[in-house]
Amino acid sequence: MDSLELRKRIFTLGKEPFPIKNIAYHTDDSKLFSVVRDALHDDEYEELKESRLGVFLKFKEMDFGWASRLVHYMLCFQLNIKKKYELWSLVGADSVRFSLIEFEQLTGLNCEYIEHLENPRCEVTNEMASFWERIGVSVDAGPSSEQIIRALKRCQEWFRDDRMRLGYLDIFSGFIEGRKYSSATRASLARLVMDLERFENYPWGRVAFKVLMDSLRAKDFTKSYTIDEFIQVLQVWIYHALPELGANYGNPLPNRPSPPLLAFKGGKGRKCFKDAISRQVISLNSTTYM
Repeated sequence: MDSLELRKRIFTLGKEPFPIKNIAYHTDDSKLFSVVRDALHDDEYEELKESRLGVFLKFKEMDFGWASRLVHYMLCFQLNIKKKYELWSLVGADSVRFSLIEFEQLTGLNCEYIEHLENPRCEVTNEMASFWERIGVSVDAGPSSEQIIRALKRCQEWFRDDRMRLGYLDIFSGFIEGRKYSSATRASLARLVMDLERFENYPWGRVAFKVLMDSLRAKDFTKSYTIDEFIQVLQVWIYHALPELGANYGNPLPNRPSPPLLAFKGGKGRKCFKDAISRQVISLNSTTYM
């Protein structure tokens, strides 16, 4: 990035706001994902887990430890930059970037560019109207997590494709949209599930990244705040961007799991992550300037 050293921090060094509460988020809902595991037949669940969106189910099964303070302090070390969909944090003399490139590398999700990404053309057919009615949703809306859970609890006798649709909607609502339990998802995107192949291969990585960055840009880090979408990816990004910190606090898994999102189990607790990042700086500077 040009003249990065001239960019100002969003907070003065040493005056970063202390986290009032843990960062709240709506993704990784235990109820949502336990219900889908029970609702789908074993072969259906395995097919969903091995699909292009299955990384979310694999991540959920890891029981990842959320370190809210680590993510909060890294967000407070940000530089004030003009690029809306890049995040740069200054760690000592070193800057680390989080962008669509890093998101794609970490998650392995499809992040390709297409036009009308968030408003794709999707005809409302009789089949769609019937399926939406079956899950108890107006055809003009997208289903909420609450409505998806209710449908999953009574779908045992449904056609296989309809159960798979609910499985994909479960991931869409729970990780890609990441909204409140009772909030409707976007109908324009949810409707894509009527074509299972199209839904699986849609560039959900780009959608998810945009939701996350839009949510981050709207937050005041001096107060308690909630992030939409898959906030946990930032924690894994920190572990990879600051390898020593990741080794000490991220509980790395052996054999370098792929994609890199699955390489750490994370770690809960009220650790002094601000000091831990500072110690990482010394290591980074020593390596850089030797």
